[in-house]
Amino acid sequence: MHKVPVGVLGASGYAGRELCGLIAQHPGLRLAFASANDQRGQRARIGATEVTYVATEDAPLSKAEVVFTALPHGAAATWVGNARATGARVVDLSSDFRPGVHASANDTQAPYGLTELMRDSIPGAGIVANPGCYPTAVLIAIAPLLTEGWIAPGATINVTAASGVTGAGYSVRPDLLFAEVAEDFRAYSVGNEHRHLAEMRAVAAQLGGQDNDILFTPHLLPVARGILATITVPVKEYVDDPLTLWRDCYKGEPFIEIADQPPSLRDVVRRNVVRLSVAKAANVRQPTLIIISAIDNLMKGAAGQALQNANVLLGLSEQAGLPA
Repeated sequence: MHKVPVGVLGASGYAGRELCGLIAQHPGLRLAFASANDQRGQRARIGATEVTYVATEDAPLSKAEVVFTALPHGAAATWVGNARATGARVVDLSSDFRPGVHASANDTQAPYGLTELMRDSIPGAGIVANPGCYPTAVLIAIAPLLTEGWIAPGATINVTAASGVTGAGYSVRPDLLFAEVAEDFRAYSVGNEHRHLAEMRAVAAQLGGQDNDILFTPHLLPVARGILATITVPVKEYVDDPLTLWRDCYKGEPFIEIADQPPSLRDVVRRNVVRLSVAKAANVRQPTLIIISAIDNLMKGAAGQALQNANVLLGLSEQAGLPA
């Protein structure tokens, strides 16, 4: 079987390494190159595959039909342009082309790769803007409410979400050392100014939430990977079984799981899924739904969703190479 050559820029980070591992097991893809400036020339064992990193400037972009850019925010856009100049299509894991983040992104035809909601805009695209991890967990959870107009006018969507430490990236930071994180739990970016908030607000507005604020408080979990988000949404009225809305919206979606009980990280780690539960809040005057959303930040929140988008770009089975 002919395998499509793909490349990964920024392959030594957590998301980049995850991508290389997924590509190695993909039935229709082969890794043409993997770049890592700080580790150029070094070999890395990723799953059953040995990868030799090249410098980003030495990456043979013309040898790949699809290039994944897992480079730092702000640095990716230039290399996305370089890859496009060779004719390669790009799935960009940085924030550089996401809606609401950079003004220049609005001038680029890069569909937002929240696959289940934006699937029809992906085939034929030159660049796909892969969503952030927190936005994936939150937007998949609230999208049915936004599109169906269930949210109370002017209501604030309150999100409290906790992520494993790989969500902070691969760079060495004293506050992310094991001894600093273990046996602790803390909030960060308090004040509703986290960098993912603009992305969430922009996409929520596109889905029908122009009249709703999002109040987002992230937390750091003392685990390697996974995100658990608790989302409270004031709604116009209760229905007997609110889960019906999510089941109808995501019917047939292999990577969306609607659960009767709140999910945990163990349900999603190393899987390319969003697992959701919905409950009606008791003892409140305003009808309110409590949504619990769980993902693996490196899979559905990064590398897994990027590969899912690449499958759509290439006309392959969307589930190819992805653990459900």
